[in-house]
Amino acid sequence: MPWYNDDYPPTYKNLPTHIRIRAIEMADTLLQEGVPEDTAIAIGLKLAKEHFAKIQEDDGIAKLGAMDHMPIDSKK
Repeated sequence: MPWYNDDYPPTYKNLPTHIRIRAIEMADTLLQEGVPEDTAIAIGLKLAKEHFAKIQEDDGIAKLGAMDHMPIDSKK
């Protein structure tokens, strides 16, 4: 059963919208590949959280790298 942003597994109820949307996309893809529904829900959530954690991590690294070009007095 494919899910949508207003019709999704109860497990996804309290997630931030951006994570829920990504989890739904991932879980739907897994369902299309024949993965059982309960497994697709769990894996979709795990992958969505990892996806956004990676983006956040990459963004933090990029901000730190930008500081390399600042004068020493400005790096406070």
